This record gives sequence, structure tokens and C-alpha cells, in this order.
Amino acid sequence: MTPRLEFTQLGKAYPSPQGESVIVKNFNLRIADGEFVCIIGHSGCGKSTVLSIAMGLNEATEGGVIVAGREISGAGLDRGVVFQSPALLPWMTARENVLLAVDQAAPDEKRKDKKLAADKYLTLVGLAGAGDRYPGELSAGMRQRVGIARAFALDPKVLLLDEPFSLLDVVTRMELQDELMRLWERERKTVLMVTHDVDEALLLGDRIVMMTNGPAATVGEILTVDFPRPRQRFELFADSRFEELRDHLLSFLEERAHLRPNAEARTEPASAIESSNGDIRGRVALSTEDEFILEKYSGFNRFRAKYRNGHADGGADAKEEDV
Repeated sequence: MTPRLEFTQLGKAYPSPQGESVIVKNFNLRIADGEFVCIIGHSGCGKSTVLSIAMGLNEATEGGVIVAGREISGAGLDRGVVFQSPALLPWMTARENVLLAVDQAAPDEKRKDKKLAADKYLTLVGLAGAGDRYPGELSAGMRQRVGIARAFALDPKVLLLDEPFSLLDVVTRMELQDELMRLWERERKTVLMVTHDVDEALLLGDRIVMMTNGPAATVGEILTVDFPRPRQRFELFADSRFEELRDHLLSFLEERAHLRPNAEARTEPASAIESSNGDIRGRVALSTEDEFILEKYSGFNRFRAKYRNGHADGGADAKEEDV
């Protein structure tokens, strides 16, 4: 079976005064259609570098990334992205932020149908009735739910998640993990997720990719997580195998992440083919990082001027009438 997402001999290096600095080297991974794969590793090992190359926000020095049989070149609508920060347009409502993705996925649909689609995805992430609220009126968890709804609304071939719950409190993080599991069970998208949280990786993933430390970080080992789905958090935590797999992951991070992987470790199984209130329109500017994300990221690479104004002027002029 052709993998849905494939990394082949992927490498990334940057020039430095001391010579070439190699961040990632010979990263190889194949992800099947509908598979949920997590990447873990120590900070700075290159996890987010790999993901940013797959997003099209960074260029590989060596090798390449293939999505649904085609090598990627820059950002594209075939990839939905969720970041640590939801990167929402603050002068647009939750519904309007999701409509940005719906407009890209189904440009010829009637406006009424697009709004229904946006509301459907908001409902699926637990935000029914919140479509008319602005990001400044939503909690951090609710804003991240909007970001997840927007990514699914693109109907992408692959979802790329960059530690989407790392900035949230423990309770909110658990709630969103459960929401993501339910939504994934419904949609069965191919997912690649970077996380620091071993428990999160075991809860969500079908396989867990353990990266070695840098420089020249790569795949050190791949662990198959064979707990049946749908998964229930507390049943999983009570399973003795959960502790065994958890100990294995922690052992890798504590003892073996610094070692160069052998050929066997790199080989995959043959079957694996808070909230602030008030009207923020016209008062809150996007950060430079958020503008970059929205302009380059898959569904928003046609980020037009009509979405850029409004954070310096008055609110009513910040939106186009049909948005």
C-alpha cells in the first residue's frame, strides 16, 4: 500500500560560523492512510523541524516529503495544520475563522452551505453556539478548538499537529485530547503529531517515533501502540501494558536517545505502510509569527489583503461583508 505521508532521507542543515550545523539527518518514515503517529524526543532534537518541512514552511536540505504520492513543494491545501498557538484572526468570529478554511476547501459552494459546514466543525469540537464570538471572548482552550475545527474543515489528506495542547492547563489539555480522539475516530485522517508528553503519545498514537538527540537527529526507534480503539483514558492508564510501554519510552529518552540508531531500530514493521473579554476588533494586531503562519500555512497561502486590515483601524471596516 502506498503511504499517505512519507519522509525519505530527510535532512536539514544550517550554515554557522563553525561550519554546517546538521539538525536532522536521514529521517525516514512512512505513515499509512488513517494512521495516527506521534513523534517524541528531547527539546531541540529536530521534531518541529521535521514537521515544519512537512508543512511547507521550511525547506529540506536533503531528501523530501511525499503526500498522497506527490512530493510537496511549499505549503498546500492537502495538509491541515494545528500549532501551539491557534493563530486566529482576532477581528473575525470563530465561525469566520473556520470559514477561511471552508472557502479554500469548497470555493464553489453556496455561502449558506459554507456557514453550515463551519458550524458543523465548531460543533464537532464542542463549540456549538459559539460561532459569533471573537477570539478575545474565548478561553485559550476554546481558541485551540477553533484551530482544530479550521484544520479539519480543510478536509486535508494529512493533519500535522505541533504540540497543540502544550500551552494549556492540565484539565483543558485532557478535554482537548478527548475531543481530538473523538473527531479523529469520526474522520480518520492521517495524523502526524509532535509532542513532549509520553502519556499523550500513548493515548493518541498508533505508533510513536522516538528521535535521537542532535546533532544530526534521526529516527531512533519506532514503538507500535496496539491498544484497541476507541480508547478510554482511565481504562488505558489502568492497563499494565500502558506502564510497560511508558517505561520503554522513558528509558529511551533517558538512556538511549543520545546513541546513534542501528539499522534494525530504524526499520518499520512491514504492515505499517485565558480568557480576555471585550470587543477586540480594530484593537489587537496579529503577531509577526501569526501573520507568517496564516500567509504560508496550507489553507491560507492565498491570505488576501482583505484579511490583513482591521487590526490598525476601526472594527466594521476590518471585515468583508460576505465573510
